[in-house]
Amino acid sequence: MGNSDYVHPSNVECSHRVAIPPPQPFLKTLKYSLKETFFPDDPLRQFKNQPPSRKFKLGLQYFLPFLEWVPRYTLDFLKSDLIAGITIASLAIPQGISYAKLANLPPILGLYSSFVPPLVYALMGSSRDLAVGTVAVASLLTAAMLGDEVNVKENPKLYLHLAFTATFFAGVFQACLGVFRLGFIVDFLSHATIVGFMAGAATVVCLQQLKGILGLDHFTHGTDLVSVMRSVFSQTHQWRWESGVLGCCFLFFLISTRYFSKRRPKFFWISAIAPLTSVILGSLLVYLTHAEKHGVQVIGELKKGLNPPSFGDLVFVSPYLTLAIKTGIITGVIAMAEGIAVGRSFSMFKGYHIDGNKELIAFGMMNIVGSCTSCYLTTGPFSRSAVNYNAGCKTAVSNIVMAITVMFTLLFLTPLFHYTPLVVLSAIIISAMLGLIDYEAAIHLWKVDKFDFLVCMSAYIGVVFRSVQMGLVLAIAISLLRVLLFIARPRTLVLGNIPNSKIFRNVEQYPNANNVPGILILKIDAPIYFANSSYLRERIARWIDEEEDRIKSSAENSLQYVILDMSAVGNIDTSGISMLEEVKKIIDRRGFKLVLANPGGEVIKKLNKSKFIEILGQEWIYLTVGEAVGACNYMLQTSKPNPMKGEAETWNAV
Repeated sequence: MGNSDYVHPSNVECSHRVAIPPPQPFLKTLKYSLKETFFPDDPLRQFKNQPPSRKFKLGLQYFLPFLEWVPRYTLDFLKSDLIAGITIASLAIPQGISYAKLANLPPILGLYSSFVPPLVYALMGSSRDLAVGTVAVASLLTAAMLGDEVNVKENPKLYLHLAFTATFFAGVFQACLGVFRLGFIVDFLSHATIVGFMAGAATVVCLQQLKGILGLDHFTHGTDLVSVMRSVFSQTHQWRWESGVLGCCFLFFLISTRYFSKRRPKFFWISAIAPLTSVILGSLLVYLTHAEKHGVQVIGELKKGLNPPSFGDLVFVSPYLTLAIKTGIITGVIAMAEGIAVGRSFSMFKGYHIDGNKELIAFGMMNIVGSCTSCYLTTGPFSRSAVNYNAGCKTAVSNIVMAITVMFTLLFLTPLFHYTPLVVLSAIIISAMLGLIDYEAAIHLWKVDKFDFLVCMSAYIGVVFRSVQMGLVLAIAISLLRVLLFIARPRTLVLGNIPNSKIFRNVEQYPNANNVPGILILKIDAPIYFANSSYLRERIARWIDEEEDRIKSSAENSLQYVILDMSAVGNIDTSGISMLEEVKKIIDRRGFKLVLANPGGEVIKKLNKSKFIEILGQEWIYLTVGEAVGACNYMLQTSKPNPMKGEAETWNAV
């Protein structure tokens, strides 16, 4: 009996046979799988049916996107990009100096890193709004990881060379991910992980700035809260009130301008130029009052001139090669995650698309070139990109304008930063970091998904109380654990019939859904693999036990059929097929009948190759749950009770 050879009467809807896909050549199947894995966006589509000359041009535009928009560039675009570029340069100069100090590198490297990398990105990047530069979190990670092995005060030259080498390996790693279409690896850093990690890193960065705010000469190399607090309060006799007052005043000024610009978006430029204004005012104040003689520390001399070459400074020998590679990969992952997320956010606002893998190639190349020209790790920071966006940028030319402005500063204006107080740089960093502590996002995570909130807080607590690396590892580990739980413990649902319809839905979601007498309908809500096959076997058996207990307590008709809705099972492996065979044996011993509904193409193909369809019987596989229920109901009404039922109950009682 079933949908293959049983003729249904006119009052029973005719069932449809589940089709088995025709066999495909192995190479064709492999090609399709690789395409879906590495080329889901089909970037080669634009090359189809094009003459060779056109393909060559499209290929150049793919790797050098500026060739695509340069022919359409207008004078109006140039005006907008000039304003945006000069605006972000006013932010990039003080931020670059500040973040270089945060990375325990010479301040001039912050300016170097705002000159060469933006030029490379303007040629190779696909985002119109991303403003390239150094970021606080990557700077902190660089200082923490390199500082664990090399003392910057005892061996500053080696530390500097390792920073260049780490930047080189970060660029190589990013470029390789882009070339081999492996950008999806970034997706393992979930939104919850990034929120918690960024907030924790921002907290740690702010705590580190207490050294500059209080004018301390000696400070802990640790980044955790306990070490920082111990270092601060064990040196209360060395606190300098002049530095503290100056720092608090500038911090109040920076926070006030940020708040004002946030409330009145038209005046975004006020918060954008506030850091440079602070540097100018602080330098004038120190110069006029000779505050450097009264405990206020200053930057000192900055070397004039453009970036010197640094390829010969890269360290490719033991014992520091492993350290440079490890630092490069970790900082590179964080930098590319932030850069791609920022680029996608602004592209969504303006309605254009950016290719994440193409962006990785651009990030990689600008860091490789940067490492050879005395730059350290750069990406697309949110604060700078937001200013670029609000300033009305039209293309990546705004990065070129910023780079030219920084070049002019390097050639002629660096002596003016001699009297810039370090406390102003600390205030600039703190004001920028406060924007990374997104407590509203954490509250949203708590309301929507408690597990995501746990991941977020694990990252935050790990960074603040242990180390930046530990917080990142802990958050990724918990995120991967969740992925494994989704795979190893998939949901199984009991379906019921929505009244006056042929629709079957989860009885927990739809309390008015009715159980079908004599039939248990279960839905497996995930692919069936070796990792979850044992769990599914035990869970299905438990559902059957619970259904029999419910039937006994309610005096309904005895259970005869178990229908498995396979519509959500996208794939199955050999362990999953073995599980179905075991489930069939369990159900047969109990005197029931196993029925499958709506198995997908890949699933039915493997079930056919494994001979499971022959074991089960083609007549017990239906196209929809409704057809399966209709056929089972018809057989319940026209057939005698299963003669094996009493024997099975006796066997179960033994």
